[in-house]
Amino acid sequence: MVLAELGGRITRDIQQMNNVTVIDEKALNECLNEINRALLQSDVSFPLVKEMQANIKKIVKLEDLAAGHNKRRIIEQAIFSELCKMLDPGKLAYAPKKAKPSVVLFVGLQGSGKTTTCTKYAYHHQKKGYKPALVCADTFRAGAFDQLKQNATKAKIPFYGSYTESDPVRIAVEGVDRFKKENYDLIIVDTSGRHKQEASLFEEMRQVAEATKPDLVIFVMDSSIGQAAFDQAQAFKQSVAVGAVIITKMDGHAKGGGALSAVAATKSPVIFIGTGEHMDEFEVFDVKPFVSRLLGMADWSGFVDKLQEIVPKDLQSEHLEKLSQGNFTLRAMYDQFQYLLKIPLKELYSILPGTSAEVMPKGHEAESRAKLKRYMTMMDSMTNEELDSSNPKVFSESRMMRIASGSGRIVREVKEMLEEYTRLAKRMKGMKNLSRNMNAQQMSKVLQSQIGGMAGLQSLMKQMGSAKDMMGMFSGRDK
Repeated sequence: MVLAELGGRITRDIQQMNNVTVIDEKALNECLNEINRALLQSDVSFPLVKEMQANIKKIVKLEDLAAGHNKRRIIEQAIFSELCKMLDPGKLAYAPKKAKPSVVLFVGLQGSGKTTTCTKYAYHHQKKGYKPALVCADTFRAGAFDQLKQNATKAKIPFYGSYTESDPVRIAVEGVDRFKKENYDLIIVDTSGRHKQEASLFEEMRQVAEATKPDLVIFVMDSSIGQAAFDQAQAFKQSVAVGAVIITKMDGHAKGGGALSAVAATKSPVIFIGTGEHMDEFEVFDVKPFVSRLLGMADWSGFVDKLQEIVPKDLQSEHLEKLSQGNFTLRAMYDQFQYLLKIPLKELYSILPGTSAEVMPKGHEAESRAKLKRYMTMMDSMTNEELDSSNPKVFSESRMMRIASGSGRIVREVKEMLEEYTRLAKRMKGMKNLSRNMNAQQMSKVLQSQIGGMAGLQSLMKQMGSAKDMMGMFSGRDK
């Protein structure tokens, strides 16, 4: 069961509970048992599931589920809280500091994506101004050094390894010493893996860790390994001082329970998840947005963060100021479309679950993008006066005919585009209502300070409309 399916099952179970007129112990247990089955099929270990059920029953009081209460919301909040607790061990992982050498040791079984993840981790920090370097201390797997060398070269990251030396401890020590002398502040050591847990693997890891004295040991785990996740993570934790976890292959084809199990076994936080093969398919792990997406709730913080990456910084303040004034013109809509087309659909779907199911159904992805591009082509045929207008009534029949002719479309499509603009403009008026008691500069600061917080964004989005309303324009289907 992939993450989306797990979240879907849990959400459906909660919805069914909301339809039950009389809530008693039996009805609550039936709902929780269904959720337990979903978690177990997603490879969450049985002890964790049992503990979660007991905790939810302590939180959810039958008297709270009496008629007149939102049963779905009460149970959903309890499940959300428990999933967050399972994924949050209550402590932060060691954070490397710039200009001060930090040694990070990567451990995990062969095939978990450890070598690729080392490079992704280095590349992520390189973009943030660190000076990373890679050391290949994997002498067990043939081709390990070649793979690391190829990845590092592509990312323009210095590396160290040997084709002749067979002692991984010596390679690790020589590499770390060399890069410390050359003032690199993030030295990443890739260690050997095995096809299965065995004494020689753990002894080698222990020796390399003892020799390099890492500031952080990261356990890399393949999210598709199934029920073995808990035992595997625990075995690594008992051999070396695992301080953080990275979950790989979270690209929609893997089960999600491994992340829960690994955190519980190592009592260490997940810090990143790998979502694909490419260097930039690597996300900082944040518990609440992750669980929100798991349960089918929109991750607006992730969505706005993504837009901030795409929108040039010098335009962000100007863009927010216009929105805060409720000044949503056709030109502003054109800009929004440009930014959204830069977000891969796979990322958009993961950030805004339900979008693909409700307004961007499978098989309509290309059509949805084509529709945005058609709208932009029509807007390219508009005058500056038309683009800067916020009044659709200025578009007479003759103007629409001119726009249709200039863009190679038909008048009906121009009308459809203007209808979409009118719908979106109504939603954007919520921004103006929000900023009624503050100037645009203050509003801009408030919005930017709220971007990382789910509560602020959820409040904002309630005023602007639901995810379905906001994203309806991207549907390939006519309304």
